Amino acid sequence: MAMSGMRGLSVFISDIRNCQNKEQERLRVDKELGNIRTRFKNEKALTPYEKKKYVWKMLYIYMLGYDVDFGHMEAVSLISAPKYPEKQVGYIVTSSLLNENHDFLRMAINTVRNDIIGRNETFQCLALTMVGNIGGREFAESLAPDVQKLLLSSSCRPLVRKKAALCLLRLYRKNPDVVNVDGWADRMAQLLDERDLGVLTSSMSLLVALVSNHHEAYWTCLPKCVKILERLARNQDIPQEYTYYGIPSPWLQVKTMRALQYFPTIEDPNTRRSLFEVLQRILMGTDVVKNVNKNNASHAVLFEALALVMHLDAEKEMMSQCVALLGKFIAVREPNIRYLGLENMTRMLMVTDVQDIIKRHQAQIITSLKDPDISIRRRALDLLYGMCDVSNAKDIVEELLQYLSTAEFAMREELSLKAAILAEKFAPDLSWYVDVILQLIDKAGDFVSDDIWFRVVQFVTNNEDLQPYAAAKAREYLDKPAIHETMVKVSAYILGEFGHLLARRPGCSPKEIFNIIHEKLPTVSTSTISILLSTYAKILMHSQPPDPELQNQIWAIFKKYESSIEVEIQQRAVEYFALSRKGAALMDILAEMPKFPERQSALIKKAEDTEVDTAEQSAIKLRAQQQSQTSNALVVTDQHHANGIPPVSQLSLVKMPSMSSNDDSSADQRLSQENGTLSKVDSQPPSVDHLGDLLAIEGPPSSSVHPQPSTDSGLEGAVVEATAIVLAGEQANSVQPIGNIAERFHALCVKDSGVLYEDPYIQIGIKAEWRSHQGHLVLFLGNKNTSPLVSVQALILPPTHLKMELSLVPEIIPPRAQVQCPLEIINLRPSRDVAVLDFSYKFGNDMVNVKLHLPAVLNKFLQPISISAEEFFPQWRSLPGPPLKLQEVVRGVRPLPLLEMANLFNSYHLTVSPGLDPNPNNLVASTTFYSESTRAMLCLIRIETDPADRTQLRMTVSSGDPTLTFELKEFIKEQLVSIPTATRVPAQAPSTPPTPPVAQPASAPAALTDPGAMLAALL
Repeated sequence: MAMSGMRGLSVFISDIRNCQNKEQERLRVDKELGNIRTRFKNEKALTPYEKKKYVWKMLYIYMLGYDVDFGHMEAVSLISAPKYPEKQVGYIVTSSLLNENHDFLRMAINTVRNDIIGRNETFQCLALTMVGNIGGREFAESLAPDVQKLLLSSSCRPLVRKKAALCLLRLYRKNPDVVNVDGWADRMAQLLDERDLGVLTSSMSLLVALVSNHHEAYWTCLPKCVKILERLARNQDIPQEYTYYGIPSPWLQVKTMRALQYFPTIEDPNTRRSLFEVLQRILMGTDVVKNVNKNNASHAVLFEALALVMHLDAEKEMMSQCVALLGKFIAVREPNIRYLGLENMTRMLMVTDVQDIIKRHQAQIITSLKDPDISIRRRALDLLYGMCDVSNAKDIVEELLQYLSTAEFAMREELSLKAAILAEKFAPDLSWYVDVILQLIDKAGDFVSDDIWFRVVQFVTNNEDLQPYAAAKAREYLDKPAIHETMVKVSAYILGEFGHLLARRPGCSPKEIFNIIHEKLPTVSTSTISILLSTYAKILMHSQPPDPELQNQIWAIFKKYESSIEVEIQQRAVEYFALSRKGAALMDILAEMPKFPERQSALIKKAEDTEVDTAEQSAIKLRAQQQSQTSNALVVTDQHHANGIPPVSQLSLVKMPSMSSNDDSSADQRLSQENGTLSKVDSQPPSVDHLGDLLAIEGPPSSSVHPQPSTDSGLEGAVVEATAIVLAGEQANSVQPIGNIAERFHALCVKDSGVLYEDPYIQIGIKAEWRSHQGHLVLFLGNKNTSPLVSVQALILPPTHLKMELSLVPEIIPPRAQVQCPLEIINLRPSRDVAVLDFSYKFGNDMVNVKLHLPAVLNKFLQPISISAEEFFPQWRSLPGPPLKLQEVVRGVRPLPLLEMANLFNSYHLTVSPGLDPNPNNLVASTTFYSESTRAMLCLIRIETDPADRTQLRMTVSSGDPTLTFELKEFIKEQLVSIPTATRVPAQAPSTPPTPPVAQPASAPAALTDPGAMLAALL
């Protein structure tokens, strides 16, 4: 019978393995489950052996990934079987199929307790293993005292006591408030005298968990830990089975040194001396060998010893020895060892004064900056940033600038930020600082934030000696044939304010400066046009009495932009034109900007507010920092410096005693809003949204303010129920989102920054930059409370057409803190599918899980392009019919005035060309789509509306790629059909009357009723 039973299980496994496809496997599994279900219905007729056989089959089916929703009672009942084979199956299957909250487990608690307190060691081991694997609260309340007795029992074999220690550890980790460990210091000290290394290793794991919460109660264990290390270091009484490649129990060594890191100091001089002798032996006896396994074990011990040396703040001589050892590691070929060497050298910088010693390895660290492994490059960058001071700042910053030209997309933003901070903190003179920042903008303009060039302007404005030099350098960069838009901004601003100081130099007359700046106007965005208009006004002001030709040129520009749809540009143009006609009075009105109040740099403040390594305080914080550093996440808190240490000194803005004003108003805002704009903006009252300063991005108002109607059209067709919150636990539906998730997503589809999601505990913001087929998006995770958010997880579910890489998200967001998580996006091909962010966290008893659509939608990879009739018609004719040119009559369109429809198209980067179609009821638009497969692809769109029926229109879309044509057609149709009334895009320039429609010729094409005549008229 036994053989036939085992043969039946073997046959079933063979049948599964012989299945040709997944469907055959599913059919075989369903058949077997049906057979098992039928046999279980008549449970009384089953022998314990037969029950065991079917439960084994259930476990195998469960391991294959199929749901098993019956048979749990049969598995639990086997735990009480008197024989080992059945009892073993019961314990194994129960711990695999049931979680800690399952009701059936309550039925087994008494049986499990009887096995634990019984005399059968085999049954004790089975019970302890299952309790440790499940770790439920009810198990902890009922069984923890019995497990403790087993651990302390002198009559139990080491095997049982070892399992009891690990079981108690699991129960304590899951339920520290339930497991009573008060007064356990003496018991733990007793356990540390154990000679059996198995029990000792398990007990040390338990000690690490205990001292991580309450180290004060376990001071008596500290000398015992040092004695264990001495025993291991001298290889005293270590059985051969606990020696790994000649290293005595490396696991126990690591656990012991980790436990010691939870004690703030070692007061007894004899204990301290003994410990340092052991650490010295480890440092001297560790080297790189060829055997990988031995390397891994010895380096695990070594790096834990290094962490303990840093924690105890050892003597300078031992610190120097540690740095020398790490210097060897960063020079070896093995990348893992180089990584660990760089990482630990960075941590040593943070906890002790070894900067001068580390500088000796600067050349090797710079070499690591060019390593093929990006992880090593990041650690080298962190180390260079930490070891920089006045003596080596020039060399390090120059290396960073050189590396910037070849660094990949993922590192340039971090490189730029760190180079800018180092240049400001350690600049030997201000002219060098200006040179560095301008080089930075020139080489990596896409990754240079506005804060960086704002800071340059502040320095130049506040230091008169620097102004001619900065103006001359800005003039040099403008001569380059292609410069980044950020360089245009900073150069135009500086030349507008201080260009008159170069009047006597060749090529620097007001007219020449105007011409070189004006050449850049067609290539810049609307925000830069505002700065250029201010620069033109300043040039006109400094050229009094004005050159008539120059004055007429500038006036013509002002007149042109008086009808701009951008309110900011329109206001500047109108005001500057009116002011420029006041003659000499212009000198007083547009005088130089006053000096900025002395204030700390926004960049340095961000770096100083970032949480630093606190290994000198406790090892638990050290490891938390280590986890945080391995990701790109930047945690910003509003707490002050630890221990009250003042911030590192930086360049003063003014070379004179500080001004009496303590105004800390944002100089950045002055640059962006007050640069030549005459209308004074009153300061806004403080927002009730406490995360406003943390996120520093545009977004919907906080929950206490009534949200304004959105001005962005919807992508409602792409939004499904996945945006709804899913809550787990008893507090179901207790956490509700603030605001409408779908509306926030719609808004971000046409904007690059804003709030994606918010609830009472967290605010998730987004800031994005898009260039051709690539996107750089940053998630801002802001904790709104005074308690940490734990169990934080973020998973990106990308569609097949997007390649997305999210940096590691820390599991804990500190109170009142913000985490920045970069997300790199590459568009592989055209598609309307939407990526999903699966985000979850825990706050108190609330476990929140929400799935959010990310605004990496099709229009983000469109770039507007203006096309003339001479360019449009040849392109339109060159494309044949389907599939490159598709036409569809769309019905059910929400009626829109033609001007609003044009604004809608422009908001999605579909540039409408007014007057191109002879019929005033039609729109013609063009754009360029970027993806890795199509590269730059021109797209042409024509919309024909029927004045008699605005609910229908005919749409023709063409491009050089059939997939792109179809996807773009469907995308436009979704926007036109699903535009909510509250989210229509209003006219952008209410102060400017709409352009009158082009007069329809006598032979105007017919309405929608005659497509042939309409097509002929266009072509």
